[in-house]
Amino acid sequence: MLTATYTLVALSVEQTNMRVSLHSVQQLVQKSYARLSALTEGQADYVCDTLRRLYESCQGRKLDRFLLPALRRAEARAEPLLCELDMLSRSAAEALGAACRLAAGSIDDDDGVDAFCRAVERFCTALEMRFDREESELFPIARTAIAGEAWFAVANQMLAHDAYREEHRGRSAPPASRISRAEHAHRQGIAAFYVH
Repeated sequence: MLTATYTLVALSVEQTNMRVSLHSVQQLVQKSYARLSALTEGQADYVCDTLRRLYESCQGRKLDRFLLPALRRAEARAEPLLCELDMLSRSAAEALGAACRLAAGSIDDDDGVDAFCRAVERFCTALEMRFDREESELFPIARTAIAGEAWFAVANQMLAHDAYREEHRGRSAPPASRISRAEHAHRQGIAAFYVH
């Protein structure tokens, strides 16, 4: 169980880093942008770029790359929760798409600013809800459902991934497994959704 504890702590650290970044952009929009009557193209683009990076980082987390495939192999009863987590990710992608579409035009009145800020808030809320459910529901299920040797495999994949990233800074690591590659391809489709 020590390996499971190590793995879940490492995933929690990753969650915390994501939450800090999410909170920063949320605070910027709530405290600065929401009070404006118009946004410059640079302001809107900055937020959209930040949200896009956050979304992509969320989809590339170790949790998604290594823990979820192990859990899918180990436990069928987790599938409804995994579907709900996927729906929260889709909600975030849709909110990101809405924010980017607004940013592509001009946000030059109160209504436009309000719509943009609401889209950003929906994005942040969806990801926060996903993180909360992962920590309160997914981690306990994983702890009991994944067998000891599978935890070793997950921890080993995570360490190998870290070593690969350290060795190849600036390049993205290849997907870990055939399932992860399929999920990666699916995410690329989602990425195309909010870019267009």
